[in-house]
Parts: sequence; structure tokens; C-alpha cells
Amino acid sequence: MMVFLKEKLVFFATPKTASTSIELALGTTCDIRISKVPNAKHTPYRKYQRLLEPFIMTLTGDEPDTVAVIREPIDWLGSWYRYRSRPELNGMKNSTAEISFNQFIESYLSEDPKPFARIGSQAKFMSDKNGDVGMSHLFRYEDIDGLVRFMQNRIGKQFQLGRANQSPKADLDLSADLRSELVTALSPDFEIYERLKPPTTDG
Repeated sequence: MMVFLKEKLVFFATPKTASTSIELALGTTCDIRISKVPNAKHTPYRKYQRLLEPFIMTLTGDEPDTVAVIREPIDWLGSWYRYRSRPELNGMKNSTAEISFNQFIESYLSEDPKPFARIGSQAKFMSDKNGDVGMSHLFRYEDIDGLVRFMQNRIGKQFQLGRANQSPKADLDLSADLRSELVTALSPDFEIYERLKPPTTDG
């Protein structure tokens, strides 16, 4: 998470959406950066609204805008699966090295997910206690260039993104039944994601 006081803007680090690359590019520009502790770096909107926003508003004078990135939900889960398959996690409870993507999704959808599949959802990350999306500005992961342009205009600084926390390649084939279950289980995520789809033009 990064806070830009003069610009009255808070950037939320949605996991697995290039948030580390963005923070590496802008970490020295922001006024407050929460990045060393994973549970703090990826502070969800609900916790921010309850604990951090009141303090930040004493510094900005009014409610700051908020911005985040959302990734296509199945692709987002695939990124988590690949990230947790990296060799340094071998033998650990959150490693996916010895399981298939189907097994990963089956556990994710279960009532008691195994450690490697305890991930949550992007919709929960960016929503308030009533389930309403709290972000003032939201960008698709595929439109990371749009986010860069927005941030450049807002903070008045040109920057380029590098690549960080790249995940190993892996087979992400998913059965039709599990894909259907995911679409239902993550309907709020898909709804938010589709809402950002650029309008089509006829002719």
C-alpha cells in the first residue's frame, strides 16, 4: 500500500497484480509506504477503512481517492498456483509443486481449503463490510498501461514498470465442471472485472 498525501490518493496492493513492480517504481515518491510485512502490504479495503483511513484523513483533510488493479479471476488463481510452485517452497504446506491446478482449485472451493489454497478473493479485498466496492479507480490487469498513465497524471511523475515476483510456468488446464463452479463461486469478482470491459463499437 502507498499513500500520496498531496495528491490525496491511496494505492492498494492487490496480490498478484503487479503491485510489487508498481511499488518499486513509486516507493520513493509516496509519503507512506506499507510494504515490509505481507499482511500489511496487502491491506484490504475493509481494514483500511476501519483502521487507516481516519488517520490519513487527518493528514489530507478529506477522504482520499483509492486505486487498485483487478485480474481476470481464473488467471489470478493461476498466478497464485504458479507462484506457490516455486522451488523455495518445496516441502512447505503452502507449496503447490506436487499438485495439479485442478486439485488446487478443488481445495480453493472447499469449505476448509488447505494452506496452499487459502487465498481469499479480489472482490473481498477491495470491498467494504457491506460488499460494495470501495475503490474510486479500478483498472484491469491487462490495462496496466492505463494505470501507469493514471498514476503519472495524478502524481506528476513519469515512470516505467519493471518485472518482479515472476512465477514459474505451469499447466493450468482446468476441467469444465471446476471452471463452472469457479464462475459461480467468484461471481462478485467476475462482475467487477466485466464491469471494466471497454465498450464495443459497431461498424
